[in-house]
Amino acid sequence: MKLHAACKINIGLDILRRREDGFHDLETVMVPVRGLYDTLDVEPCDEGIRFAQSGIAIDCPDEKNLCVRAARLMQQHYGIAGVAITLDKRIPFGAGLGGGSSDATAVIRAIDSLYGLGLGSEELVARAAELGSDTAFFVHNTPQLCRGRGEVMEPIELPLAGLYLAVAKPEEGVSTAEAYASVRPAVPTVRLQEAIKRPISEWQGVVKNDFEGHILNNHPAIRELKEQLLQAGALYASMSGSGSAVFGLFDHEPKIATNQFLHIEQL
Repeated sequence: MKLHAACKINIGLDILRRREDGFHDLETVMVPVRGLYDTLDVEPCDEGIRFAQSGIAIDCPDEKNLCVRAARLMQQHYGIAGVAITLDKRIPFGAGLGGGSSDATAVIRAIDSLYGLGLGSEELVARAAELGSDTAFFVHNTPQLCRGRGEVMEPIELPLAGLYLAVAKPEEGVSTAEAYASVRPAVPTVRLQEAIKRPISEWQGVVKNDFEGHILNNHPAIRELKEQLLQAGALYASMSGSGSAVFGLFDHEPKIATNQFLHIEQL
């Protein structure tokens, strides 16, 4: 079974508070980027988990890869036999685009289908949420207002139709550990659900990503790339998740001379 595992962007990201379990409560809107994806081939096998990978090299051992962890999770919950996974990696890691999370959810969905488990949406979300904070989003893969660790979701309508989305990334990445190390949780005066109701032309400076303050200070290349998007006429530009990817929303097809673009698509 071949699947495309698309990535996502975060429109706004408020870190509200640190929880007793060590995680953080947040509010963010996640939106799928359909044209930027990894490709997976998932097939049943007699026993064990077989994993092979091509494309962008991933800096972790196979046993820690989210695809392998997802397959192992499904074995533990449902007693399935083996699974063979081949991943062609195109979404960069350390970018805040959720590529690894999307891959893991694709594996869960593939196993559900291949083994006829018949899992409903709630159970798929529950399994995916065991692997990460944004993994469950990819079960729905439609714009969602996400709360809690990111696993509490509700659909949200956004006036994005016809706009162009440009996603870019500098050579450097940002680890999740670095992103959270200097974050200062706080409940904003204007909550994201209200801020995002404004016209997109008013989002800049109001719909914020709480990771940006220290990340942009520590990584001038990310800040400069965001500024390039705004100078090119973006209605709104932001870092996605914990970075290092940035994106811009345009009312015209952007023409920017940079080799750091990953993807441009019309929404």
